[in-house]
Amino acid sequence: MQMQQIEIEPKYEYEGEELELFAHAVNWKKYWFQKLQPLIGRSVLEVGAGIGSTAKLFANSEIDRWLAIEPDINLVDYIKEDYKKSKYPSNYEIHNMTSSSMSSNEKYDTILYIDVLEHIQDDQSEINNIIKLLTPEGKIIILSPAHDYLYTPFDKAVGHFRRYDKKRLLNIMPKNMQLETIYYLDCVGMLASLGNRMLLKSAHPTVGQIQFWDKCLVPISRVIDKLICHSLGKSIIVVFQHKNVY
Repeated sequence: MQMQQIEIEPKYEYEGEELELFAHAVNWKKYWFQKLQPLIGRSVLEVGAGIGSTAKLFANSEIDRWLAIEPDINLVDYIKEDYKKSKYPSNYEIHNMTSSSMSSNEKYDTILYIDVLEHIQDDQSEINNIIKLLTPEGKIIILSPAHDYLYTPFDKAVGHFRRYDKKRLLNIMPKNMQLETIYYLDCVGMLASLGNRMLLKSAHPTVGQIQFWDKCLVPISRVIDKLICHSLGKSIIVVFQHKNVY
């Protein structure tokens, strides 16, 4: 299998160390992956490929096609090199482009925004435009950082325009879509982030802090999240689906 790619003149360059930092969050990635994996269709559009971490999680899933788009040519080049030594989903493609450049002839069962939508200034227009690429049974799946009161200088430094709560995500749901599910993840991580914001006031997490959160706090969150019915959390998941599926 050979990876396919299309390159365009880059108009965006990612700033910050978010991708490298959260590459250490192994338990966190496994947690949300287990939540989302059953919802993934056979054809996937991943908006914002980053360094390929999301795609590699789904490498063993039954997927016919995975198209990843990424506006930063440096990250595209990184994935092209990483593809030679890592396992990606079947028929993986990487395009240096944004969703606005895609043809409406392309259709996908699943469109993923994994820690991406908060980087897009006009999120409403993004979601309204992306639905043209969905199959009639298609789903939009969004994972994003939660709660504006947790917004820190680190969010700003890595290009986050906002954090989300349920109301904010429901407000951008297109009229021809319906809510399948919405809930929070990582309640313990949320409390730790709130404590950091109020007491320690650290603007930039260290690798050690990320590893402590991932190894110690995420496993506890996995238990408590269930007990509190995912009513609190540092991150939020929402799934929108076309109304005409029923």
